[in-house]
Amino acid sequence: MPDDVTLRRFESRKDYAACVELQRTVWGRDFVDVVPATILMVSQRVGGVSAGAFDRDGRLVGFVFGITGHDGGEPVHWSHMLAVRPEWRGRGLGKRLKQYQRDLLLARGIRRARWTYDPLVARNANLNVNGLGARPVEYVPDMYGDTRSALHAGLETDRLIVEWRLDEAASPDAPSGDAAPIVGASRNNEQPLPGDPIVRIAAPSDIDALKADDAAGARAWQQMHRRAFDWYFTRGYRVAGFRYCESPDESWYVVSSGQ
Repeated sequence: MPDDVTLRRFESRKDYAACVELQRTVWGRDFVDVVPATILMVSQRVGGVSAGAFDRDGRLVGFVFGITGHDGGEPVHWSHMLAVRPEWRGRGLGKRLKQYQRDLLLARGIRRARWTYDPLVARNANLNVNGLGARPVEYVPDMYGDTRSALHAGLETDRLIVEWRLDEAASPDAPSGDAAPIVGASRNNEQPLPGDPIVRIAAPSDIDALKADDAAGARAWQQMHRRAFDWYFTRGYRVAGFRYCESPDESWYVVSSGQ
């Protein structure tokens, strides 16, 4: 990651407007859930985070946005959006933005953050679970509905909710699950799920390419995830790790009963 990138909170109307434009660049011009400049601004005044990464010319190349509330009497931050310009991806900027957000929150005494991501996107699972140490805690079918975003086209917006303990380091000792049974996608997702103490739930190598080339196959993956995560979470399993394999190999989640 080049050192000539500056991470800072948004400070001016120009910053907030640039964030709105970047949302449209990433999610598409028809995206209906764009967060407007005024909400980015006022949420920051009451404990939220609206911050970005700026290149040496002052251009916004990535941002993170979230709001802060309470759960069970404890403050918790909901990190709603993270985006990086396409030409800036693959340089670790997303992780740096999340770490910057964590530092801001810890300075305010906030110890927990949550957000969602598409469990079918292996690179995002790798960042969230392995890079940051966040842990999936809930699977929500079609959480956001039809957003009219090109990024979400072809599938319902199923999401994993993750929780990040901000004052805890990512654990390097997560099991790989190499010898555990694996649940994969098929056109028939009615086969019994294994009840072993450790199970792998596969994730496709490139869900975006699959949506473009094999829509039915992409839907089969989502239906498998929907069924498997619901089944294992309901029975007390937890996500203990994620094994990331670059395309064309499949990755997998490691779920454990804790036995």
